[in-house]
Amino acid sequence: MPTREQLRTYFILTSRLTKMFISVNLGTVDERTKEVYVLAGDEIEILIFPNGNWIFL
Repeated sequence: MPTREQLRTYFILTSRLTKMFISVNLGTVDERTKEVYVLAGDEIEILIFPNGNWIFL
């Protein structure tokens, strides 16, 4: 289960992506690391940490 911070960040990032007409293909939680992985468009990969911070991969 994602944290509240991860959900907030996920919502903000996916909203921005869809405003740029980039499809969000996958959003999942890695149960080992508790990180949220987002795959968008053809090449955009984002990792959201439990504290809500995120990085491009």
